[in-house]
Amino acid sequence: MAERVLVIGSGGREHALAWKLAQSPHVKHVFVAPGNAGTADNGKISNSAVLVSNHTIVTQFCKDHNIGLVVVGPEALLAAGIVDDLRAAGVRCFGPRARAAQLASSSSSGRAFLQRHGLPTARWAAFSTPQEACRFISSTDFPARVVRARGPAARKEVTIAASKEEACRAVQEIMQDRMFGEMVVIEELLQGEELSCCCFTDGVTVASVPPAQPHKRLLDGEQGPSTAGMGAYCPVPQVPEALLEQIRGAILQQVVDSLRQEGAAYVGVLQTGLMLTKEGVKILNFKCQFGDPQCQVILPLLKNDFYEVIQATIDGKLCSCMPAWLENRTAVCVVMASPGYPGDSDKGKEVTGLLQAEALGLQVFHGGTALKDGRVVTRGGRVLSITAVRQDLMEALAEANRGVATIHFQGATFRRDIGHRGLRLLRQPLYVSTAQMFPLPLTSGPSLLGGFAAFFDLKASGYDDPILVSQTKGLGPKLQVAQVCKRHDTIGQDLVALCVNDLLAQGAEPLFFLSHLACCKLDAEVMETIKEGIAEACRSAGCAFLENCESKNTVGRGKERCLCVGLCSSRMKLERKERNFQGQVGHWGWKQLGVVEVVPAMAEDGLRWVLRSPQVSPGGGTEQQFQSSPDALSWKIPEIFGWLYKEGNLSAEEMAQSLPCGIGAVLVVQKELAQHVLQDIQRQQEAWLIGKVVAPHDTGSHIEVENLAEALQLSSPQQLLDASTAEIQPQPRKRKVKVAVLVSGAGTALPALIGSAREPGSCAQLVLVISNRPGVQELRSAARAGIPTRVIDHKLYGSRSEFDSTIDRVLEEFSVELICLSGFRRVLSSPFLRKWKGKILNASPSLFPLIKDGKAQQEPLESGFKISGCTVHFVWEGVGTLGLLPVKTGKTWAALGERLQEAELRAFPLALQLVASGAAWLGAHGRTCWRRESQRLSPEEELGGGAASPEGPPEREGLWGGP
Repeated sequence: MAERVLVIGSGGREHALAWKLAQSPHVKHVFVAPGNAGTADNGKISNSAVLVSNHTIVTQFCKDHNIGLVVVGPEALLAAGIVDDLRAAGVRCFGPRARAAQLASSSSSGRAFLQRHGLPTARWAAFSTPQEACRFISSTDFPARVVRARGPAARKEVTIAASKEEACRAVQEIMQDRMFGEMVVIEELLQGEELSCCCFTDGVTVASVPPAQPHKRLLDGEQGPSTAGMGAYCPVPQVPEALLEQIRGAILQQVVDSLRQEGAAYVGVLQTGLMLTKEGVKILNFKCQFGDPQCQVILPLLKNDFYEVIQATIDGKLCSCMPAWLENRTAVCVVMASPGYPGDSDKGKEVTGLLQAEALGLQVFHGGTALKDGRVVTRGGRVLSITAVRQDLMEALAEANRGVATIHFQGATFRRDIGHRGLRLLRQPLYVSTAQMFPLPLTSGPSLLGGFAAFFDLKASGYDDPILVSQTKGLGPKLQVAQVCKRHDTIGQDLVALCVNDLLAQGAEPLFFLSHLACCKLDAEVMETIKEGIAEACRSAGCAFLENCESKNTVGRGKERCLCVGLCSSRMKLERKERNFQGQVGHWGWKQLGVVEVVPAMAEDGLRWVLRSPQVSPGGGTEQQFQSSPDALSWKIPEIFGWLYKEGNLSAEEMAQSLPCGIGAVLVVQKELAQHVLQDIQRQQEAWLIGKVVAPHDTGSHIEVENLAEALQLSSPQQLLDASTAEIQPQPRKRKVKVAVLVSGAGTALPALIGSAREPGSCAQLVLVISNRPGVQELRSAARAGIPTRVIDHKLYGSRSEFDSTIDRVLEEFSVELICLSGFRRVLSSPFLRKWKGKILNASPSLFPLIKDGKAQQEPLESGFKISGCTVHFVWEGVGTLGLLPVKTGKTWAALGERLQEAELRAFPLALQLVASGAAWLGAHGRTCWRRESQRLSPEEELGGGAASPEGPPEREGLWGGP
């Protein structure tokens, strides 16, 4: 008969426990006390308000509701003896009794246990006075120390001290405020790979669980304060099967056996924090239940019935019901926390996008959430755990991050690099911190190893079993140019940059550089100059120069529906010298070349951290696996390349094959995540979306740069353009600018804009209508015209910036290039206006700024103006295109208002066409400025015609003044 189950707790772990138990046919219903928004009336799961801190009340609740099983989540309740009390009252309860739970609840008991049984752990000592603690600190030889509080009321305050002085200061702070704890523990800081290894145990049998790796720090790159966990993944590929068997037998089984021998048989789930150090596996801590968020990645991988495993564990029959785990599956969990966590964090922020994330096949476990007026709101701390289970780690990481991008609440904090350590082993080499690189130049030049060699201490890099990628590169014609110019100071930098960039494209970080220079006659001064350049480049790249080296650049694993992000060659600079030389260089046939110093562009600044992100497909690809056609008009090409293109009489093909043309590296990114990656990179350096990846469809070149010749022509320094180039009249590109219209139900211009965009020769295409109010007339008009619509209700967002960022995401989704406001009654935030500066059009029923909008009809009549009209202007810049109307004698306020509306319906579409035409023209011809001098019209003229401007696209009837 199916039973009712009670799960005690309110976090993501308890949601995961209830979710897994509810899948069992033996379970009729799961109560969660106190629970959260995710466990409230969710199928077989519901919340209960029973007071869990009172064991007598919990016991009576179980009897009143016929609860057949209680599963306890919080360790504090286990340590307080809730299992003892419930079992004494005849209620089946899963978890260790209080005495066994002390292994995890009391750090002194746990460490004393490890010491008694000779289990490997960090050296430590506990003290009740700061004087004793500081004397111990002064006497130790630990390279680093961990200072933590201890006691029943102790908060989880941990300080990692790099010096004895810092450790003593931390002791004083803890002991001065007894709220932190009654005692202080000083322990050795262990360094290595941290793992969580769990097991089910009935006190005798140990059934191990696949290891998981948590991420404790708040920020990417293991930065920021320590937390209870910002994410995890399972299983961990760094741990071979042999090591897992050793952990199960030599650690987990020994712990369980030792507890039983001491009369404290452990029944339940035991989680052990381990550190894989150079000296071997060492125990960090214990938990007497699944950790959070480890539980959220372990239970989704359990194949058999969780309820049956629990019952077998309680009955001492675990050996007959051993848990089985999904094969060839990986689970990844990313935690989204409230702003301010792990300190005091905000509450009451609405959470949106939950259903969309679940529709992606993800499991969203709630933690710090509550229900308010039917809405899910934050309750502080760690709010949600988004878990993805996929075939491999790379796919699971991408899907979990995709879910995070779908869910929104104000100030959400999360990490983008969960699982990057596992990726190093699966897809790319392990990373080595530059601070840990110690070259050992034991020999150089010809050696017994043959050829040229030098030594590098790989163990000092901090990794036991890394995967190494090697790369060689030669300079070729660049060396010939340097020889002719007698400039060797950048040769070394160029050589290092070529190798480093090719390594980065494979997803590897540079460790060391070994050079090989051959010459028929040694010039000591030249060699020293080249070596100085190599050393400087190695310092910039963070690799060791061993003082003693050719490749094909691969851009990553190209996949359909991916976009290419181009990183700027930010280190490249142009310095033109007066020195010239005569003659020919290579096959280019230059008659004269000014010496140009080009400092090679290494892309490691923007790539070093982003390669850790699961949003980027790193390395391993070949040109046969993808095809890409980047558009050179989508990024800024430095003038140096335009100058070389013209002065060197090069073809666009030669430029593309030999020079970066402003792009230092290319990342292949999933389409839906491209904007997030781009925005992150742009905080570090310039970057652009430069094209998309498609499946190869021919046998020719797989990288063809579109519009390169045109872009190089536009990037040429203006003073170098000759007369014949200047006379070329550019032709507008045959494309339409994508336009979105923002409405609130108060505008009348949308039908006119739709009609104008449908006219033959229109440069605008309406691709989207967004309304902040549902059910308005404009939405129906757009739907009838076949234009996609979106409703983004401002009332559902906590701030103006959050509302605007949602609009911005939708605009990016439709690749919008220009925005029109038609009666849009919301004030746009400054970040939104800055991003879309020069791309937002609005209409005002006045000759802005002479007359304010609110009195556009009244003031002209009262003030005796002879001219009225409307202004179509750029929001933020306040520059507009005017539609003029004479103010005739005898006109009433209402009559003038009608004529102003007619003027707006003519001027707004015409202004849109003008700006769209200019955007299309500028898209083809760069940032060339064009402007037409305004012409004053007489009061009798009714929207007079304008002439075509020779400097830009033709202007339209009824408009004057260029944007």
